[in-house]
Amino acid sequence: MPTWTDCDTKRARELHHAATPGERTLWRYLAKSQLGVKFSRQMPVGPFFADFLCRSQELTVEVDGHSHDVLPERDEARDAHLRSEGFRVLHFSNADVLANTDGVIETIRTALQEEPTPGPSRKREGSQ
Repeated sequence: MPTWTDCDTKRARELHHAATPGERTLWRYLAKSQLGVKFSRQMPVGPFFADFLCRSQELTVEVDGHSHDVLPERDEARDAHLRSEGFRVLHFSNADVLANTDGVIETIRTALQEEPTPGPSRKREGSQ
């Protein structure tokens, strides 16, 4: 995981204050380890920021709003980078979070119960 820089902290704070209604609603359920694991908000992963990140379960949760409709290629690049770092990515729209909060929370809870996919073992690579 990259180290924090002043630039990261400033951008994370900006994103935190500009949270969508869906992000604010979801954070009420993810904060304070209410699902049994710790989530962090607006965490940098390489050049991107994950809306919600659970390091222990290698899971990110993205709440997609209007900016995601306008820049889908940026979202694809972010998701590819997150996956290359070993994270699973869940997407929900703001509308989903606001209209079906319980369903979104249940989907996240189910994903948390699944084991993260382990990376390939370096010892086994190339051995037959």
